[in-house]
Amino acid sequence: PMSDPPTTPPLVLGIDTGGTYTDGMLLDYGAHRVLATAKSLTTKRDLTIGIEKVIEGIRIEDPAAVKMVSVSTTLATNAIAEGKGKRVALLLVGYDPDLIKSFNLAGRFATPNFYYFQGGHDFFGQEKEELDLPGILAKVNAIKDQVDALAVSSYFSPLNPEHELRVQRALAGICDLPVVLGHQLSTKLGSVERATTAALNASLLAVLQNFIVAVRRALEHRQIDAPLMVVRGDGTLMAAEFASQTPVETIHSGPAASAIGGRFLSTLDDALVIDIGGTTTDLALVEQGQVSITEEGAKVGEYQTAVKAANLLSIALGGDSHIQLEQDGTLAVGPERVTPLSYLAAEYPQVATRLRRLDQHGWVDGRPESLEYWFLLREPQDWRSLSLRQQGVIEFLRDGPQPVPAIVEHLHLLAAVQLNVGDLFRQEVLAKAGLTPTDLLHTEERFVQWSTESATHALSALAKMRQRTPEDVRVQVWGEMKEIILRAVITFLSERQFPANGRATGDMGQWLFDNALYQKHPHLRTSFYLDLPIIGIGAPAGIFLPGVADVLHTDLILPDHHEVANAVGAVAGSVMVTEELRVYPRLSDDTMEIVGFYVQTNEGRDLFEEEEEALAHARRLSQERALGAALRAGADNPQVMIEEISDGMDSYRIRAKAMGNPRLAR
Repeated sequence: PMSDPPTTPPLVLGIDTGGTYTDGMLLDYGAHRVLATAKSLTTKRDLTIGIEKVIEGIRIEDPAAVKMVSVSTTLATNAIAEGKGKRVALLLVGYDPDLIKSFNLAGRFATPNFYYFQGGHDFFGQEKEELDLPGILAKVNAIKDQVDALAVSSYFSPLNPEHELRVQRALAGICDLPVVLGHQLSTKLGSVERATTAALNASLLAVLQNFIVAVRRALEHRQIDAPLMVVRGDGTLMAAEFASQTPVETIHSGPAASAIGGRFLSTLDDALVIDIGGTTTDLALVEQGQVSITEEGAKVGEYQTAVKAANLLSIALGGDSHIQLEQDGTLAVGPERVTPLSYLAAEYPQVATRLRRLDQHGWVDGRPESLEYWFLLREPQDWRSLSLRQQGVIEFLRDGPQPVPAIVEHLHLLAAVQLNVGDLFRQEVLAKAGLTPTDLLHTEERFVQWSTESATHALSALAKMRQRTPEDVRVQVWGEMKEIILRAVITFLSERQFPANGRATGDMGQWLFDNALYQKHPHLRTSFYLDLPIIGIGAPAGIFLPGVADVLHTDLILPDHHEVANAVGAVAGSVMVTEELRVYPRLSDDTMEIVGFYVQTNEGRDLFEEEEEALAHARRLSQERALGAALRAGADNPQVMIEEISDGMDSYRIRAKAMGNPRLAR
């Protein structure tokens, strides 16, 4: 008799695009076994180049065996932080302009183009004022060619979205711009946060849609035909179609994925996860097997959103943080990220020659700027909009990277600030290279991907400028990094800030911290004890975290494949969908007595005579909707849990959570 052909186990592909590296890994889904990993430099101006390289590096023998692909991405967070979202007009219905002005809240809306109109509802879902639809249509007609998307937020829309829905229907008749509605993104009652979230979501639609199209193209190129998932900011997964409608939910996607990956690889249910990347170090807490979630919504830069996300702290410290000399001769690590000199010298031999000469002869004038190089990433799109100095810099850098003093001298100026090229760095026309922790690791031969010789010359030159040995500089940099990470751990767990200048004399907290770190006092000892293990994530974790764990008197766990744990986390999350309905009283117009109960959904509301009848209907409906949404979001056999939250004044939120593993391709 013929035997059945051996079946290939289902494989899943996880990809994480970080600020510096794009990581990938192939997982045997049933056995929870990592089969292959790959790393590539992130290509910010076209993320798909890095993604293509990672898929290529994994060398998938049988594309048909890949049953799911999942990506976590810093795209939304970076686009907001760098102001690279699309132009949005925010229509505020029923908001009080005087109130917004008196509390100085306008800066929080995430767009300068916001407009006030009559309308909105009250706490009981009753219309506050008639909707000014003619005014809205006239305004949008006037500005529709100057913006890329529209966001609408109406006062108390989670209790009655009628005005937002009417605006959406009317706008469809006069323009084809995408329209985002506040109540569909958040059921919370914070009106400013909801408006911010709607505006940010509108600004990110095109950005994330382009990304998803590009990822699909990269997969097609490799003959991979599998469901595509995207990691949300709370670490759960959603189908790519969902993500392209609600991109704002991917804020903090990358750090959430690394926390879930750390938990998955270590199998620990309670730990502090510290992920050290090239650009940032991210901290997250895993409690009872779940990543802890922030209740007040994710914050990006100065924008407070209503987006549910992992409770994390990101600090600007990583392998590619710029090591610089301050005016007073002290060393600073970060916050700026630069390209390591060891990488630049490996790409451009003339940089290696220059660094060798600087070490041998050129340190006498002791200018740390000699270790900062600028180089051309791409040609600018609009040459005419550049100043003559900017054009001069670009022309000079066409022959290869140059140290800052050489650029200043070539253009007959006195200082780099006169060049005024900030925009060119922001647009990624120019990039900076400098001495980084990655270079110092080359000098110690703990990481030797690029030019060890050039890293050694650069460190030696800096040491001579400071009249110290290279070993002194290394000890100081490692000490500074350990201190920055410890400070972040204590800030994150205690939820208390250190003094603003970080070195306030006479501050007791600062003294306790310094004494715990350096045992400065002859008689008093202070110590920190972290009663959780630390899970280290990212390639440099094994180098930078042992000292941190020692000071905190805890264990450091470095699971197998910890350097790509974020890519593991991209596939290890569950698919979860939450549907929240509101139940609140209907009041009689004259006596203000309760005469019934509304059940409010995203589309409208139903009226019931009795409270229990309304609650039973809300429970049934929320379960149905959550189940349907979870199936559409890509969950396999989802289970539903329902919780009832009392908001006081006979008002309730009925929250149904549907959760399941991601559905793999058959």
